Amino acid sequence: MDLYTLCVWLPSLLLLPLISQFIRNKRGVTRSRPPPSPSRLYIIARMFGSLLHHSLTQLSKKLGPVMLLKLGSVPVLVVSSAEVAREVLKTHDHVFCNRPVLEGFRKHLYNFKDVALSPYGEYWRQMRKICVLELLSAKKVHSFRSVRVQEVENMIKSISLTSSCVVNLDEKLNLFTHTVILRIALGRSYEGKEFESGGNLSELLNGAIGMMGAFSVLSLFPYIGRVIALFTRLQQKLDNNFNELDALLQQVVDEHSDPDRQTGEYEDIVDVLLRLEKEQFGEIRFTKDHIKAILMDMYLAGSSSSSIVLIWTMAELAKNPRVMKKVQEEVRRCVGKKEKVDENDLDHLHYLKMVVKESLRIHPSGSVLIPRECMSHCIINGYDIYPKTWVLINIWAIARDPVPWKNPEEFLPERFIDCPIDYKGKDFEFLPFGAGRRGCPGMSLGVAIIELALANLLYSFNWELPPGISTENFDMEETGVFSLEKKSKLQLVPIKYEWELEEKNFM
Repeated sequence: MDLYTLCVWLPSLLLLPLISQFIRNKRGVTRSRPPPSPSRLYIIARMFGSLLHHSLTQLSKKLGPVMLLKLGSVPVLVVSSAEVAREVLKTHDHVFCNRPVLEGFRKHLYNFKDVALSPYGEYWRQMRKICVLELLSAKKVHSFRSVRVQEVENMIKSISLTSSCVVNLDEKLNLFTHTVILRIALGRSYEGKEFESGGNLSELLNGAIGMMGAFSVLSLFPYIGRVIALFTRLQQKLDNNFNELDALLQQVVDEHSDPDRQTGEYEDIVDVLLRLEKEQFGEIRFTKDHIKAILMDMYLAGSSSSSIVLIWTMAELAKNPRVMKKVQEEVRRCVGKKEKVDENDLDHLHYLKMVVKESLRIHPSGSVLIPRECMSHCIINGYDIYPKTWVLINIWAIARDPVPWKNPEEFLPERFIDCPIDYKGKDFEFLPFGAGRRGCPGMSLGVAIIELALANLLYSFNWELPPGISTENFDMEETGVFSLEKKSKLQLVPIKYEWELEEKNFM
């Protein structure tokens, strides 16, 4: 090749990549821009040695509010800022409103005939409509008022029996929320109920939760997950648990179907669903499996989440006596000489509502929202996100962002004075119940349970720390993967409150 030819063609060859890129851009074809992603080794070394939400939050400080993790065979997008959460849950909600298949839940939810984890589509839309209009409407939540009142009274009486002694408040609050949800769903708590199989409903439900979560995590790693599941007999245990639970739930449904059954003072969830089965609401051909799947949803979503919030709220109040004193003064001033707080009083307890908000902010019952799944290619924060990518919204990190939240680690209910931010899904700095199409439909019921129980606990007792425990060494350590529980049991000393005695001391 002579010098002239070389001088002509060499610049052309060097410019060829730029020309090719220009042509692709003109045709609308651009190079993919994936979110930043740590190495698999980093994930193994750093993420599985501590709490998931802590690891994700620390990693987001290094990589930014959007990052892509490769967990086994699944790409997982982690979102850690309100701005990006708004993109996912509002701007592109139609793209991210599907649920990934969580294999551990498939059987217990009757092949996803429920609402929370069913795939997005016409079936889910109809089921969501049933929840909003028939099961969890404001009118329906109000109809369960007597259940909440009765079970709060039972809890207060139980605590009163051990007044001035150390009480395991975890146990009391878990039993309270468990009983409320079962009575709302099934008509009664079935505590001590002898089923034909001899099974215990409470033990089976609580056992199912941990196993379903563990199996779903293992399913992310197809090969090693199968080996671990086989070695631990997790699949067999899960199947046995389902078979027993299914038999118990079927017995509950059969009892409700009995024409000679005496109706209760309110229409429980099984009653509503059996009525819908007869009416064949909408386009869904309702079956007993649909009913049992929704009952599982009710328990999984309602029981543990409410108790977690109540436990953390009482723990924060015990650790912050200034806030405890202020909220108790409000409750007792409002209630006066009455023996208890009723739901009509709650609208006047503004500071108590701030306490609940602050507890939901700093201790949401779940550190991340239930995973979503991308349905089509989408641009989020400038990055390409592809179908089948899972999405985790780290609401724990978002609620600790120092930009919208001054001193985010401090338990300070006063931050909500004249603050427009609320938990109802419109403000993406604060998402304890999620947002968008997949927001929690049971929010109103959950808040009603929490507020009434908390108000009565604060009215009925003065609360002290156990001997040897101070606000400085009071344990507030967290535990859990997706649920955000208090690691140690909440133990406090209740001192029965006497209004007349308090009035005399004041005078």
